[in-house]
Amino acid sequence: MRGNFFTVLGLLIILLCSGFTAQTRAQQEIELPNPLNAESLEEIVSNIVDFLFYLSIILAPLMIIIAGFLFVTAGGNADQIGKAKKIILWACVGFLIILLSKGIIVMIEQVVG
Repeated sequence: MRGNFFTVLGLLIILLCSGFTAQTRAQQEIELPNPLNAESLEEIVSNIVDFLFYLSIILAPLMIIIAGFLFVTAGGNADQIGKAKKIILWACVGFLIILLSKGIIVMIEQVVG
């Protein structure tokens, strides 16, 4: 019985508070900033590619360092050497893909004008 009272009281307080905030928001004109910092789809794609490019500049050398550590600590273990080779290969492939995507966007912008 007591739990139901507090549940109903809590819901009543939430409803009253939401009514007051809705009323004050309706009275004031609120302008929200654009979190994407972009006005078009082209700018959004460019921002995403830029973010991935800068992230890959950090991650690719880090992955190559980790693979080098695996090489050094392998001690003749063929599985660990193979794992290190795969890490280096895919780090380079991933960085190349991001680099090419950045270049393709620049090329398209120059062609389109």
